[in-house]
Amino acid sequence: MSWLNKIFKGSVNNRVSRGHYDGDWHEGHSSDYNRDTYGDSDNEDIDRAIALSLADEDQNKGKAPIVDTHYDLDEDEQLARALQESLNAESPPRQHVPVEDVPSRRNVPIEDVPPQPYVPAKEPAAHVYPASGFRTCAGCHNPIGHGRFLSCMGSVWHPQCFRCFACNKPISEYEFAMHDDQPYHRSCYKEFFHPKCDVCDNFIPTNRDGLIEYRAHPFWMQKYCPSHEDDGTPRCCSCERMEPKAIKYITLDDGRKLCLECLNSSIMDTPECQHLYMDIQEFFEGLNMKVEQQIPLLLVERQALNEALEAEKNGHHLPETRGLCLSEEQIVRTILKRPNIGPGNRILDMITGPYKLTRRCEVTAILILYGLPRLQTGSILAHEMMHAYLRLKGFRNLSIEVEEGICQVLSHLWLESEIIAGASSNVASSSAASSSSSSSAPTSSKKGAKTEFEKKLGAFIKNQIETDSSEAYGDGFRAGYPAVERYGLRRTLDHIKLTGSFPY
Repeated sequence: MSWLNKIFKGSVNNRVSRGHYDGDWHEGHSSDYNRDTYGDSDNEDIDRAIALSLADEDQNKGKAPIVDTHYDLDEDEQLARALQESLNAESPPRQHVPVEDVPSRRNVPIEDVPPQPYVPAKEPAAHVYPASGFRTCAGCHNPIGHGRFLSCMGSVWHPQCFRCFACNKPISEYEFAMHDDQPYHRSCYKEFFHPKCDVCDNFIPTNRDGLIEYRAHPFWMQKYCPSHEDDGTPRCCSCERMEPKAIKYITLDDGRKLCLECLNSSIMDTPECQHLYMDIQEFFEGLNMKVEQQIPLLLVERQALNEALEAEKNGHHLPETRGLCLSEEQIVRTILKRPNIGPGNRILDMITGPYKLTRRCEVTAILILYGLPRLQTGSILAHEMMHAYLRLKGFRNLSIEVEEGICQVLSHLWLESEIIAGASSNVASSSAASSSSSSSAPTSSKKGAKTEFEKKLGAFIKNQIETDSSEAYGDGFRAGYPAVERYGLRRTLDHIKLTGSFPY
């Protein structure tokens, strides 16, 4: 049988390919293997060998077959070694991809705003690496070993250990974002760092150049999509903030919108405004500028204000005015009772009545637009009171810049006094609450403590006065305020009465 084995082994090794690996296993045969290629003498030898083999099998029946495994074992070891070398050759170490940090944006002034991009780290699919004793996962700090792993951020990771800093879930996408050296899913990065519109609450879209572009109120820093400037989104008539979709503003009868914060301190009728009028009269007295005459103060609707403006001959007024100092006799409709707020946050039950103005002095009345918060109503009233003071004290033929400028200065001074008084009242109230004094009455200013929004609104109105772009109101204030600071109010007024201009 040994010579028979030699015949078959020689034939297999020389003519039959046992197989090869190219991703799949194949059983194949050499194309030159053909039984017809043997000669006749070979056939006779084979027949003789087969006969002897059959005889041996008859003798060995019942015995365990002898299997020659040496050949198969050697070949399997060689195959495994070849596969290992193939993997090493096909999977070179991955290059670390540098990922830059992306800073987040905060409040940005109104202008085109640069984008908030994420820097994608494009990582190919994880490779299969051979076992290596020095590879340690940067997430769990355990050896990598056999299997899939990621190479990024200068480290290697198990796929399940490379996680988003926001949601703590594995990052399996080809791209991810970095912020403060931490990885994020693209969606998580957008949720955390892409600016949202304060009006519609959607992500602010990018423009055609791929940049995030939004608008922002220069004082309140309310961010909104540029489209809201032209889509009819209403603004508060007092603080100028846009109406968010989740909050319904109050609609006044003349179409103006009023936000809920401004509504809290709004003055809606003439009797309610009298208390504020008395405060401002006391403010003028404290400046040695007492107005002796009793001038009527009326809170009116916009239509009544516009009608009175048309009948007025004196004074300098803007097309959109919120206060008037009248010198002519006329009949004005004033608001007698605070209106109610009905369905849809609309003003209902507005009650008005006629008021006849009689000329007893140079000033017949002061009119103020209704529906504005206390601080804004007071600033307008202080401005108009200064107009009345100038007329009653004989300041004649002043230029519009000088007259409107000094009136804006008085409005600004009153706002400053209110904000300071409100801050003092907060401190006094806090001290009284913590005091163990036997007195039960808290120490507070009669003007009352200001809420945080009122303080912010007061600063906003001051900012409006300071940054007004008009020649009469803006430039006039910016010329008059430094003069008052340098020479004092009394000397500045004396110089104005004598020369008609501000001192330098």
